[in-house]
Amino acid sequence: MAALLGYCRVITATNRWIAGIVSVLVFVMVAVISYEVVARYFFNAPTVWAMELSTLLFGPYFMLAGPYLLHTAGHVNVDILHSRFPARVAGLMDCMTHTLILVVSIVFIYYSLPVATNAYHSGETSFTAWNPAIWPVKFVIPVAFGMLFLQALAEAILAFHRGFAREASA
Repeated sequence: MAALLGYCRVITATNRWIAGIVSVLVFVMVAVISYEVVARYFFNAPTVWAMELSTLLFGPYFMLAGPYLLHTAGHVNVDILHSRFPARVAGLMDCMTHTLILVVSIVFIYYSLPVATNAYHSGETSFTAWNPAIWPVKFVIPVAFGMLFLQALAEAILAFHRGFAREASA
């Protein structure tokens, strides 16, 4: 069990690090949007790239921060019911929930990886006036769901440990 708990610590630390890195993107998005507002309304010189860049930055921001949010229980949860269950029942419910997240993650990886690979090989761009390459953003999807898979596995292990391992050792 110690090796599994070590896995949980490594994955959670990795996702915490990734979330910390991508959180900087919020400041970049605010700067880009602020620049666009000033350029458009004060100098009557709108950009062709600011709104698209902020959109391209927002995707990786929320996708790559999501796995750590799973660890911090920041997603929607029905706590009023969950908190009333005994530890074993709550642990079982958490294991089932995280197993469902594992399955959903596999489906998203399965379907998004070929799309991202195709976008890379074709040099896909956005076909706008600015026309940036968008394949890097498309690769964020399978990577983020891969990290979500690893974090959901870690959370399932931790839920099992909380619900069952403690009672077995007591």
